[in-house]
Formats: sequence, C-alpha cells, structure tokens
Amino acid sequence: MKLSALQQSYLTRRANSFRGSAQLDSSADGAVKSPAAIFWLVIHGVCCLISLVLGFRFSRLVFFFLFSTSLYTAPFRSGSEIAAPHDVPPAANRTAMLSTASRVVVGRHGIRIRPWPHPDPVEVMKAHRIIERVQREQRALFGVKNPRTVIAVTPTHVRTFQTLHLTGVMHTLMLVPYDLVWIVVEAGGVTNETASIIAKSGLRTIHVGFSQRMPNSWEARHKLESRMRLHALRIVRKEKLDGVVVFADDSNMHSMELFDEAQNVNWIGAVSVGILLHSDESSYMVQSEEEGASMPVQGPACNATDKLVGWHTFNSLRYTGRSAVYIDDRAPVLPRKLEWSGFVLNSWLVWKDADGKPEWVKDLDELGWVDEEIESPLSLLKSTSVVEPLGNCGRQVLLWWLRVEARTDSKFPSRWIIDPPLDITIPSKRTPWPDAPPELPSNEKVLTNTQEQTNKPSTRTKSPRSRRSRSKKKHDTKVIGVQVSTHSEQN
Repeated sequence: MKLSALQQSYLTRRANSFRGSAQLDSSADGAVKSPAAIFWLVIHGVCCLISLVLGFRFSRLVFFFLFSTSLYTAPFRSGSEIAAPHDVPPAANRTAMLSTASRVVVGRHGIRIRPWPHPDPVEVMKAHRIIERVQREQRALFGVKNPRTVIAVTPTHVRTFQTLHLTGVMHTLMLVPYDLVWIVVEAGGVTNETASIIAKSGLRTIHVGFSQRMPNSWEARHKLESRMRLHALRIVRKEKLDGVVVFADDSNMHSMELFDEAQNVNWIGAVSVGILLHSDESSYMVQSEEEGASMPVQGPACNATDKLVGWHTFNSLRYTGRSAVYIDDRAPVLPRKLEWSGFVLNSWLVWKDADGKPEWVKDLDELGWVDEEIESPLSLLKSTSVVEPLGNCGRQVLLWWLRVEARTDSKFPSRWIIDPPLDITIPSKRTPWPDAPPELPSNEKVLTNTQEQTNKPSTRTKSPRSRRSRSKKKHDTKVIGVQVSTHSEQN
C-alpha cells in the first residue's frame, strides 16, 4: 500500500511538471508571435547593424533623439538665482536683455544662446578677470619658475617715421610679462621728441645720447647702430644690470614668444629672423627657377639631433647692384649677414667680474671701435660653437626685420600734431548743414509774427485774384519760417 501510494504521488508531480513546461512553451510562442515583439526585434537588429557600421551605439542615439526633448525640458535658472552678486544692484534693463536669450536643448544639457556682444558689461568684466587669473596661474605652474629681467636695447634717431616705429616697439615691451629695463640710445644726442615718446610707456628706461649723428647711407648707418648697441652694453656693465639682453630695433616686429624663449638662454642664444623686403619694382622680388627657392630667413641651422651646425643667411646675390645705398633710393634695403636682433645675451657676459663667466668671451674693451669687429654679437665670442639655438632650434620665426623710412625731404608735422589746421584742397559737394539763413533777430519771433499776420482778418475787400496771390505769399512765408525753426532745432 505504501509503495503504491508513493508511485501515485510521483506520477502526479511528474504530470504537473510537464503541464507547467507546456504552458511556458505556449506562452513563449505567443509572445514571439505578437506583432509588437517582432517589430522591436527588427528595430533592435537594424540598430545593431548600423552600430557595427558607424562604430557607436546607434540605438541609444535614436533614443535620445526621440525622448530627450520630452524628458529634459526643465526650465533654466537665471544668473541671479545661481549666483547673485552682492555688490552690483539688479538693473531692469539688464534683466530685460537677459530674458531675451534663447534656450536650446541638445541631448542631456541645455545651451543658453546669448546675444553678441554680451549685453551685461559687469558679467563681461567678471569673465575677463577670471580668464586673467587662470592665465596667471597657468604661467606660474607651467611657465618660467624664476624669470630674469629683460634688458631691451633700442638704437634710434629723430626722423619722420620715428614715432611710428618707436611706438610699436614701446607697446610690445609694455606687454612683456617680466620685469623690463629699456635702454634707448639716440644718435645725435638726447632730444625732447624721443623722450616724450618713451615717457608714455611707464617702463624703467635709460635714455642716453650718442655723439655721432645718423648718416644718410645704409652701410654707414648699420655700422653706427652697431656702435650704439655696444654703447648700451657698456651701460649694462657699468650699472651691473642682471638679466637677459634683447636687441629690439625700433623698426622690427617682435613676437611675444621671443621674450619667453629669452628666459631659456644660459649665455648666448640665437633665434630665426624673418626678412621683409620692399621694392617698387616687382622684378627684384622674383627669383628665377635656376637659382632655386630661398627662404627669406636668417638664423641658426640645426641637424637631426637639434645641435647647431651652421647658419642660414639671407641670399642677397640676386640684388647685386640693385640694393639701396642711400636713404632716398627707391630700391630694397638689404640686411647684414647676421643681424644683432637675432641674438640674446646673458648680461653677465659683458660684466667686468662675474661668477662663472666663461673663458670664451671677449672683453668689451678689446673690441675698441674697429668697424669690422662689431658686425654682430658673434664678435664677442672666441668660438661660435657655444651659441644656443632658440625657438625650437631655429624652426620658429620670432621676429621680423623690416626697414621702411620716409624720404629726407618729406613734409610731416612735428610730433604728428597738425597746427595750423589743414587747408581745403577738394571742396565737399554736399555739406551736412544747410545754407546760412538771412540774419534775423530771432527765429521764434519771426515765426510768431508770421503766424499772427496769417491769422489777422483782412478788413479791405479785394478782388479774388489779389486774394489768391496774397494767400500764396503767406503760404511761402509760413513754410520759410517753419524751415528756419526746424534748422535751428537741429543745430
């Protein structure tokens, strides 16, 4: 009996298990066969294929396109709700302008599109201060840790374009983020014109004069400028100025990266200088295919291991007999073989007694005033192999050399101030003001009298023709009075 009861219970449990599996199979077949399930399986398969081709989750992208606009429509908080400044009172017009900004929802995050320029000047200045602070922190972290003073040497003289060139160099030096000393050596002695220009910079300046006057020939001018630079180096030695010497000519254009690269020099470094030539004849600038293309750059040349192996100079052979000799010549002005502006010096090189001064440096007193020995700062060295190439080993052009001068007979106002005023050479066809009306005691009184005359009734009887003529005259008078009053209000 017990055995038969156990067999009966076993058969019952087995029958129930088969019945449950059959129901699951039937429900699964019904779910697979439903149209909605088939549709979503097809969509999923298509998205998987597109994802394989495009390389990203296309199904998620489609989901964002379909449902992001409905899910992420939360209103934006205004600027006053996020961070309300305590020192700036709210302005009604500023709030009205900010409320006009459009709001666009893209993906998960919203974008506020504001008008340009920004309507709120307070927010603009706050953003500028934040950017300035970030740049200062980045310079402190990744810039030069212990910056040295920049000693800029500029030879100059009074001429027509002095204000133009010297102002450009002055504004460049004012942007240098390091301590700076500006040594200005003026040919022919110190003048008030040059002193008034450099006084506007607010920099620490040393303005000295040079006894010789600037000659009219370019060859003699180059030699005199070299002597003026040596005179500035003697001032550095006398005052014991500690820093990096940069030769900033007044007609050159300097990149701000030049002063950053100057901080990396140990004793003497060289940078690449771009040469800009100007000429009235285009044939001077055209080079034949036989000569080959030449880069208008002079500076250090390095090998594959970034070691100095030589110098790249400007090819001046194609300008033989065509270059300018005097200031007034209408021909291109050629640079020297190696310009002073392409070198950066450690001021300790010119000191009389300095700790760790190398032995391969000549003393300034040894150079004297011999013209052939002062063509470039390489005359200070006993060996040129110690020069350090700067600017990614000479691959970066950090300044541009250009000589543009006015003719000696050019007529320009002193200190660029026009006094007396200019004469009229071409009269204007139309002027914004009307012709001068006739002199009257008062425009308002004339208009009042005219109106009283028009409103006064006539007692005498006249013919219709005379009345029409009189009314026409009154109308003309009234129009003239209105025009005069209108012009007086505009003026």
